Amino acid sequence: MSELIWLIPLLPLIGFIVNGLGRNAFSKSMIGALGSAVVLISFICSCILFSEVYQSRQAGQAGIVEKHVFDWISVGNLKISLSFLVDPLSAIMLLIVTGIGFLIHIYSIGYMHHDNGFGKFFAYLNLFIFFMLLLVLGSNYLVMFIGWEGVGLCSYLLIGFWYKNTSYANAAKKAFVMNRIGDLGFLLAVFLILGTFGSLEFSTVFAGAKNFAAGDIAVVSITILLFIAATGKSAQIPLFTWLPDAMAGPTPVSALIHAATMVTAGIYMIARSNVLFVLSPITLQLISIIAICTALLAAAIAITQNDIKKVLAYSTVSQLGYMFLGLGVGAFTGAFFHVLTHAFFKALLFLGAGSVIHGMSDEQDMRKMGGLKKAMPITYITMLIGTIAIAGIPPFSGFFSKDEILANAFAANPLLWGLGFLGALMTAFYMFRMLFMTFSGSFRGTEEQKHHLHESPKSMTFPLMVLAVLSVAGGAINLPAALGGNHWLEHFLAPVFAEGKALIPAAHHLEHSTEYMLMAVSVVGVFIMVGLAYNVYVKRQQIPAGDEVPRGFLANLSYHKFYVDELYDAVVVRPINWLSTFFGQVVDQRGIDGVVNGAGKATFDTGKVLRLLQNGNVGFYLLMMVIGVIAIFVYGFLSL
Repeated sequence: MSELIWLIPLLPLIGFIVNGLGRNAFSKSMIGALGSAVVLISFICSCILFSEVYQSRQAGQAGIVEKHVFDWISVGNLKISLSFLVDPLSAIMLLIVTGIGFLIHIYSIGYMHHDNGFGKFFAYLNLFIFFMLLLVLGSNYLVMFIGWEGVGLCSYLLIGFWYKNTSYANAAKKAFVMNRIGDLGFLLAVFLILGTFGSLEFSTVFAGAKNFAAGDIAVVSITILLFIAATGKSAQIPLFTWLPDAMAGPTPVSALIHAATMVTAGIYMIARSNVLFVLSPITLQLISIIAICTALLAAAIAITQNDIKKVLAYSTVSQLGYMFLGLGVGAFTGAFFHVLTHAFFKALLFLGAGSVIHGMSDEQDMRKMGGLKKAMPITYITMLIGTIAIAGIPPFSGFFSKDEILANAFAANPLLWGLGFLGALMTAFYMFRMLFMTFSGSFRGTEEQKHHLHESPKSMTFPLMVLAVLSVAGGAINLPAALGGNHWLEHFLAPVFAEGKALIPAAHHLEHSTEYMLMAVSVVGVFIMVGLAYNVYVKRQQIPAGDEVPRGFLANLSYHKFYVDELYDAVVVRPINWLSTFFGQVVDQRGIDGVVNGAGKATFDTGKVLRLLQNGNVGFYLLMMVIGVIAIFVYGFLSL
């Protein structure tokens, strides 16, 4: 199978081309079947490839395969190839992207069935999968960058899929622009890597990096630029506001972007570049600070939001903060473990939210829901599982991955653990608030919505059930030794992080008693938050009414998202718009255009005056000739 690695990204590309060209000719059934089939075959190929890597690791080998496709750029000493790298890290990412991508394609068949742009939607989904696979498989930074830019383009197309709605089109533009800011950091990092190491190949760069001292200015500059790129793609402060607005796209897009693909690209890129980052302690400290601030800010905003997709969007931003926290404290395996479990339960929650919206006739406001668990039992049970998983309640998957990050944070700095624990408490509260407002109590919508309430079709509930099983069992792949596990994922990924770990000073390992204490505190805190949410939203039924604004200074700040968008609008958007207007109307129209048009007008006016000299009067001509002769004589006399 290693000889056919190129098939994995090629198949979704073929699906994009065929569905794109035949979107108006093929039936919806054919489009859905083709778009899903190419991703399914890619998933099967990825499973075979993963099996080969796993067997290689079982045999004590590194399990790393490189596949050269063709020479891409050859200029002087610069040689860059299109080549693919499969190792334990990319093998698992392939399973996540193609596996969850396939489930989202199946879900989309039911969710988008009545949309007129069905064929175009599936073409975009296939293209998105292609670029994400290119990002994951690239063996050098340039191939990764092409995939990086490609998923940014596809996110723009998918977020603004319903482009006739102005606010949706604006959300797509916002995502595109904010991602370009981060992408500039990536591009500058690529140039700096090439200048520093003379190559963009991961193997060459990482081998050369070991010759640099920790804190070297070149390595620090490269890692900071790469982190800037990651803040854009993975929605960290200050480039996070595009992600909640990305909810403008169809719900399957939200699941695809927020769960398994685009937003995890930044974590994957930093994990892949771990050798560079461990040589820059200041960058890791910066990552930790930005990460914990992002996790807390997004969680605080999610507490008061009433749009079911907005709650999940800010939840994603917060969970990404936890992943970056893991990276910042050097827990690369823990961060990637959370990427894996988050892909399961967040895809489940978004698709569950889509099922609710589908049953509620496109209603997204939780204040108009309530009592849905009777009408939508499968959606309720699966979303309950996803909520328990993200809240960090054992033995569901989210508990183990989040606990590993918090344990490593405690070992690095107890303050980071304390702030991370506070974020975990808020996560449990706002997620169960969402669950209770949506499914408990009495129905608060219209009679027409109540009449049309129904469970979603099997094409939508099947992916929910599969993801629910994964959300329950996913944590088993990296059980800690304190709970009788053997850290399977850590051992499997060891070849990827071995060089980086060798450069990290010996970390302080927690005693099992300390781990038990941290787990107990976390679980007790989560249950208290669940009880508080139950008391407020089920027992006392304190559901916000209409456009009611939460009382209290902090609650009001949270409801208005801490006015971050308004701040950006005042500090960035308006000054740039004013500057654009000034250059457009003053510098361009009155200045540059004024000079150019003025020269033309002067020439025209001069011509209008001079043409009056040609009036056809012979006497006038003789007079002018005499004046000319006299002028010549005067000039000759004066020049003597």
